[in-house]
Amino acid sequence: MNRLSTLLLTGIVAACISASFADAEEKNVSDNGALGFTVKSIAGKEVDLAKYKGKVLVVVNVASACGLTPQYEELQALHTKYADKGLAVLGFPCNQFGKQEPGSDAEIAEFCKSEYNVSFDMFSKIDVNGETANPLYKYLTSADSAPAAKGKISWNFEKFIIGKDGKVAARFSPRTAPDDAEFIKAIEAELAK
Repeated sequence: MNRLSTLLLTGIVAACISASFADAEEKNVSDNGALGFTVKSIAGKEVDLAKYKGKVLVVVNVASACGLTPQYEELQALHTKYADKGLAVLGFPCNQFGKQEPGSDAEIAEFCKSEYNVSFDMFSKIDVNGETANPLYKYLTSADSAPAAKGKISWNFEKFIIGKDGKVAARFSPRTAPDDAEFIKAIEAELAK
């Protein structure tokens, strides 16, 4: 076999393997929804979201220097009240809105602990919109949802409720407080399933 044939064959094999992995990943997401993704914790460790299978999730993009930052307190209260009932709050810092999350992961973790005593799971800073958006957020923003419709994240503290099956059950705007009656009702409905 000549060198050109070997290179061509190697390229074809690599393309087939890559397509196979992409198909497997797409199937994993379609079967498991949000639970089909792996993300990085704020401490830098890989986290397979499948570990939350059977739980209801509140996934929220957060920021430390936003007018809505006090929602951390309400998110922590939500976590404290419902964790034993099967709720997990997942915070994803993002600096795409007014550059209101400029810190490093370590600085964000320290801020959350010292200012709001956050004990719910926090993850590494990500983008939630555009080509550089984290794949989890590409999935979340493409899902049909209510009361907020699918599409780009509008600002810090936009909230997704993910059912025990990993599918998006509801999406709420940033200004919806974590203690809002409709938001709580949606969480409790998912917990009851």
